[in-house]
Amino acid sequence: MTLTRRRFLSISAAAVARPRAAAARETARWAGVALGARAGMTLAGITPHDARPVFARLEAEIARLERIFSLYRDDSALVRLNRAGRLPAPPPELLEVLTLSDALHAASDGAFDPSVQPLWRALATGGDAAAARAATGWEDVRFDEGGVRLLRSGMALTLNGIAQGYVTDRIAALLRSQGLRDVLVDIGEVAALGRGADGRAWRAGIATPGGRIVHRVALGDRALATSVPQGTQLAAGQGHILDPRGNGPRHALVSVSAPRAAVADGLSTALCLVDDATGTRAVARFAGARIEAVL
Repeated sequence: MTLTRRRFLSISAAAVARPRAAAARETARWAGVALGARAGMTLAGITPHDARPVFARLEAEIARLERIFSLYRDDSALVRLNRAGRLPAPPPELLEVLTLSDALHAASDGAFDPSVQPLWRALATGGDAAAARAATGWEDVRFDEGGVRLLRSGMALTLNGIAQGYVTDRIAALLRSQGLRDVLVDIGEVAALGRGADGRAWRAGIATPGGRIVHRVALGDRALATSVPQGTQLAAGQGHILDPRGNGPRHALVSVSAPRAAVADGLSTALCLVDDATGTRAVARFAGARIEAVL
């Protein structure tokens, strides 16, 4: 099952209270696929020719991370875990995402729950939703350096609500390690470093599925994620963001920014399922995170 991306951001470099733009620098752009969806990045201050080896390293890193988090590769760590119910010696990246998922689960009073995958699959394929719901429950997931274990028969995990943000963070960090300081990474979620080629701030427009811009955000050394439950439908009227306890979405759109894209990604997913007070408390648990838009 592929990771379906939610595309509700319009990205550009635009002025933020600056009377005159600096002369534009060289810019290199990359477009491709990551975790089954369109991805792209813009590097300011480097020529397309000089960016070629950088992009080659990025593609190799994306491929490596897909072998951990993909739900559509039979050889990925996540698929092997779901198939066997256990995964010895898990990759450290998987443990990092599971640890953050645990924190998000606690902060959202259980709304963020990667064990929802059996229910997701049942709704998408017309299966038995009641039986699938009985196979969910984050409290029956165990993980440490020795292994990941799903304690009940039929359990499976999806990291749809956090993996794109995590991969976005990893790619942004790789670019930073290459000495690049003005970068925009869009792997479903967006991370912006520095400024655009013209010296102006990166800006994101948060849009409804119909394309209406509801809010604009200036981004610099910050990430942004937007979740829309009905952005993808598993069945008629059934959106893709699920609470295994049977609670429906509370919001039509939630956008969150944070220093880390994985945090913004997880929070925007969770906040679709909780009331305003719970969402405010959840965001407060993560330093630097803030709600940018709620509908």
